[in-house]
Formats: sequence, structure tokens, C-alpha cells
Amino acid sequence: MTSPVLDGLGTPRKRLSPARILTLGAALTGLVAAFFVATTQTAQAAEVVVSQGKPATASSTEVAGAYLPGEAVDGNNGTRWASSFTANAWWQVDLGAATSVSRIAINWEGAYAKAFNIQFSTNGTSYTQAYATTTGAGGQQSIAATGTARYVRINLTERALPIYGYSFWEFQVFSGGPTTPPTTPPTTPPTGTTRLLSYNKPAAASTWQNDVNCNPCSPDKAFDNDPASRWATSSTNGWVDPGWISVDLGATANISQVVLQWDPAYARSYQIQVSGDNANWTSIYSTTTGDGLKDVINATGTGRYVRMYGTVRSSAYGYSLWEFSVYGTGGAPTTPPAQPADPTFPATRLVFEDNFNDAAGTKPSTAKWTYDPGVPQNGEIQYYTPNSENAQTDGAGNLVIEARRQDYQGRQYTSARMNTGNKFSAQYGRFEARIKVPKGNGLWPAFWMMGEDFLSGRPWPYNGEIDIMEVLGRNTNEMYTTLHAPAYNGGGGYGQKNAAGVDLSQDFHVYAAEWDSKGIRFFLDGRQVFNADKATVENTRGPWIFDHKFYLILNLAVGGDFPGPIDATTPFPSRMLVDYVRVYQ
Repeated sequence: MTSPVLDGLGTPRKRLSPARILTLGAALTGLVAAFFVATTQTAQAAEVVVSQGKPATASSTEVAGAYLPGEAVDGNNGTRWASSFTANAWWQVDLGAATSVSRIAINWEGAYAKAFNIQFSTNGTSYTQAYATTTGAGGQQSIAATGTARYVRINLTERALPIYGYSFWEFQVFSGGPTTPPTTPPTTPPTGTTRLLSYNKPAAASTWQNDVNCNPCSPDKAFDNDPASRWATSSTNGWVDPGWISVDLGATANISQVVLQWDPAYARSYQIQVSGDNANWTSIYSTTTGDGLKDVINATGTGRYVRMYGTVRSSAYGYSLWEFSVYGTGGAPTTPPAQPADPTFPATRLVFEDNFNDAAGTKPSTAKWTYDPGVPQNGEIQYYTPNSENAQTDGAGNLVIEARRQDYQGRQYTSARMNTGNKFSAQYGRFEARIKVPKGNGLWPAFWMMGEDFLSGRPWPYNGEIDIMEVLGRNTNEMYTTLHAPAYNGGGGYGQKNAAGVDLSQDFHVYAAEWDSKGIRFFLDGRQVFNADKATVENTRGPWIFDHKFYLILNLAVGGDFPGPIDATTPFPSRMLVDYVRVYQ
């Protein structure tokens, strides 16, 4: 429960002025759109993008002079096309001449299409359908649409977000070579199909950091499938160029894709190289305009070893990667741990529940909850009492968390914080609570979650934090939803302030999060107030570290950096009432 960002930067659909769009665009990463011929070890020509920089048109744009059709073929995943808020729209690119098309790749913004079709034309008049779906799921989508076309058109007919239109960061048309696999192949694919080859494989680097600022940032951390750990070059002899990191795939492999998730210490100029002997290297990709964050590189080559070879740094620091993932066939891959299946929403299987229907004065069940006593963080002034002295049921079906003016352990105020750590944790599902919050300057009620690995010693924010609801007692007409991770936390967390439309202290309200492998959507009384889309976060803020188990927390804080101080008008005792807490999968 830490102070979130206040300006709504994380809002995928926030309406921005053209000047603000340009400012943000300079900070956002793009999918890499430059592709190179395969090495002499590959007999087949490499697949290349044929749509970049070509003329594009559309049925509409969301804002005059912004979100233009051409921004979806500029090779920059920080710019996008967006339509007006209509149910039917189209977008089209002119390749300039009849071209053999092998694949379409779309990187959707949050306003994706559930139903759409892709059409090809050689004359701009008569079109043939190359692909159609009514079950689009957004994200980064790879479509095996083949044929000959000069004009490639997408017709959009059903919106994922009915109050908006359609939007994508990039629409790429490919020609030549084998069909490139999706970014995230199945965990246990059949033999001979594309898969993650680099997981837990031996790694080496030019240097690596191991000090109080990065302990350790060894090469293996880039290949552990853990986006909260990273490799970084050492500053012992000064950060210098070149800097490199390599992985041994264990056997010769046919590489088709490399995904880099950069720390802010990224490379402006670098190559992806392959080698059969770890001595003689062949470049299969090169750029001089790297812009950090997430690079998805569709480049083909053959070798046992794969290396990122950086030659120009983006800052005075060195090079650092959260993740370096190599996909393809062959090698000697190790299968990473399987992730749980995504829930189907509305989720209906109840996996945790507390209705607090006990007699008045009953303490929360220790079979479900742990009391979390002690002195808090964030400049708060209360002491969280042990043994649930400040939390008990009221006999009317509610848990009461009470903040009191009370001398205790050298402090003048007490309250309660309780969590389900070591008793219940989950990955994915719907997490909801019905709560009535208190009103008063300096009060800070919250319903939130912490990554389970915090309990085994992983420090915040590397474990991850999901704030489903935070309300500041000084203004109970709004709530905050925020994510905290190594690359975005505290006042720079990924989230926003949400107008409630009512005074939340006057009645109970349902606060919820629906979480799956694509992101987390936050709700107030059934109305979606914020969408933290995984692909958007990775491409604009940093690694997504929320694909593991989290546990639940309820608390009422007093004072602190975020809510500000109490004053003479702050009522004591103040009470946060919780009707129920439920988790569905």
C-alpha cells in the first residue's frame, strides 16, 4: 500500500493532446520492425516486414490530428492508430505493389477487436478474405494469413470496450520465410515446434554487477523466466562499450525470435548474434536506434549460442536486461514451470470466502487471517496491534477495523492490518470485497495484495504489489488502483485515481480485480475503472511481474506520506467495515 501515480499515465485510453502524445511517444518503446537476411547457415530467405512506412488510411481517427492511420506502420510501438468510438471501422495499408504475404502481426492497444476480418486486394476495388475471427483476445497477435496483395485491410466489427472504438500500436505485414511463432508459445509444445529455448540455460557476460545496488545481477538472471530479476554489467572498471551477454542453448537450434525486456540501462546500438562454437559470431539482427523497454525481434539464424552485443549505451551506465528470451526449434530446451489456465470471466468457482457472520466481538479467524502487528511504513503514525485488538465482528455480518486515539508502544494511535499470508494465496481470478470506508483527514483504508514470495524474503517491490482499493479520507469521492514493481513503484506506480461518482464513506461498495495472464482489470460496483494491460505495461513502463501467487491484505492506516496528516476534525474511533472478502476462479 504505497502512494500511486496521480496523473493517470497508465490509462490505456486516456485522451491526450497532440503535444502530450508526442511527449509520451518519445518515452515509449516500439516493436522492432527491421529484419535481416538469414545467415548462410539458413537456406530459406528471412521473413521481412513490408508494411513499414507505407501509406495507410482508415475509416476515422479518434482525435483530429492524432492517432493517425500511419502511426500503426511507423515501427514505433509508442504511437498508434485509434478509430472514433463506433462499432464498425476499417484500416488499410498500401504496400505499393502486389506482394506475397506470409503473415500479419497486430499489437493491440486496450481497445482491441473481438470480431474482425482481414482482406487482400491487388487493385483496391475487389477484396478477398484472408482471415476472420469472432473471438479476438487482443495483445500481440500473430496471424497466418497468406496470399498476394497490394492492399491489406482489416475490417473491425465488434469492440472489446463498447464505450470506445478500436486501436492498435502496430500492424505489420510480413513477406517471405517461415511463419514466425507467437511471442509466448505453449509451455510444453510438441517436439519440433517453436518453444522457449533459453530458460535456465548456462549464461555468460562481459561483466556483471554484484553489490548493494544489484545483488546479484549475474547473467543467469536474464534467463530465469523471472522478470523481477536482471543482469547488469559491472561498474568496477567503469561502464564501457562493448558489453555483451550470451546463452548456451545446449545444442544447435534454429532461432526465430528473440525478446529483450530492457532495464533503463538499455542499448541504443546492439546486435543479436549466433555462433556454433562460442567463438565465431554471425549477426542476425542489428539496430542503431534501440529505445529500451521491450524489443520483440523476429530474426532467423542457426547456432548453439545466442548473444546480445551492445556497442552504444543509452546512458552513462552500462547494460541491463530483465529478461532475454530465445525462441525457436532444436536446442536442448528445459520446460519452465507451467502457469495456471486463465479463468473465464465471470469466474464462478469460489476458492476463498469470509463473510464475518460471527457473534459481536469475535476476532477474525486465524485459520484464514494473520494479524500483522507493529510499526508501519510510509510515515504512518498508528501502531498495528497484535491479536486483533482493533479488528472484530460487529454481530451484523461485518468485520470492523477500528483506528483509535490510544497510547500504545510509544505511539498515540492504534489500528489493525491483517493478511492471508501462508493461509491463502492465488494466481489469477476475481478478488473482491464489499467495504464501507471511513471519512476524515489522514485516514487511509485499503484492500490490496502482496506477492507470496515476500514472505520468503524477497524484498518489496520485487515481489509485486496489487492495490485493488485505496481511499484517502480527505476525499472519499475517489479511489486509487495501482501496481508496484521494480520498474514502477511508490509515487511512480502504474495506476490511476478513479472518480467514484458517490461518497464512498456513505455506504458499502464492491471493490474488485479480475486478473489473468493478459493483465488486471479493476472494478468499482461492477464498473471497470482501470485496465492494467500486460502488453501495454511491458511496452511503456517495464517488466510485468504479476504472474505468480499473491495473498490478500486489509488495513486502515492513520496519517502518512500519501493521505497526509490528521487534524482536529479527524474522528476517532474511525471504522472500516468489511461485509465480505471473496475470491473466484
